Amino acid sequence: MKQKNFDVIIVGGSYSGLSAAMSLGRSLRQVLVIDSGLPCNKQTPYSHNFITQDGEKPAVISAKAKLQVSIYKTVQFYNGLAIKAVKRENRFEVSTDSGDVFISRKIVFATGVKDLLPEIKGFSDCWGISILHCPYCHGYEVKSEKTAIIANGEMGFEYAKLISNWTKDLRLCTNGKSELTLEQTQILKNHGVLIFEEEIDSFEHQDGYIQNIIFKNQEKIAVKAIYSRPPFEQHCPIPEKLGCEINEQGLLKVDAMQKTNVTGIFASGDCTTPMRSVAIAISSGSFAGAVINKELIEEDFL
Repeated sequence: MKQKNFDVIIVGGSYSGLSAAMSLGRSLRQVLVIDSGLPCNKQTPYSHNFITQDGEKPAVISAKAKLQVSIYKTVQFYNGLAIKAVKRENRFEVSTDSGDVFISRKIVFATGVKDLLPEIKGFSDCWGISILHCPYCHGYEVKSEKTAIIANGEMGFEYAKLISNWTKDLRLCTNGKSELTLEQTQILKNHGVLIFEEEIDSFEHQDGYIQNIIFKNQEKIAVKAIYSRPPFEQHCPIPEKLGCEINEQGLLKVDAMQKTNVTGIFASGDCTTPMRSVAIAISSGSFAGAVINKELIEEDFL
């Protein structure tokens, strides 16, 4: 790639990054999208709760989005991994794993998060398919089915309340001694939620679709769906190295304008919000692009 200087570099070319790129491309901005091709939802078979795209495959949405963004000739794409960024006065230098260096006035991190999946046999095979994170994205498809939640304590209690909206055939697996209060335990039992304290050994499944939870005492329970919220970390360490603040949830801290605490650095999508959905990622990316364009205009009129 011959061009090295851009108005904006977007790190992350999934839904939020592409949405920011479209907004900026339509604003006639010189944009570079750096993407390594590893979206967080790569295993998820269908995307839901996204108007006009409900039930579409995530990869199809991404491919269509990239094709549409490609129409804007001021937007370029770089297939690779951003490994370092340095701020020099009012410019950013971004280095890739191939040794290329690009310069921009603004930078957007739309890099998502990396889920830290438990090392339980079968979990990773089912993640995003029948072990689910969000009922708003996938709950309708497994409504009224035999469902389990893997959580404990306050999270387990609140998660069980939430999921009970979609199914009453519910069991809570604490994967070890319950940390629920006596009051919480009684409330859940009053609502028909079964509580299992045995540690989980493995998950029996067929091509990612869960069949049974196997406990270490060899007891098993049949389920059609599981909800779990494993811990996560930022997929890209660069923002924190640049001085961007991380909030108590482990997310990049942004204001209402998608700005981080470091001037010139913006962030959007899953790396900034616990509401992980394609629709929300797209919305925040589009908004970030518009804000950046306005900021560039203001700077050029000084």
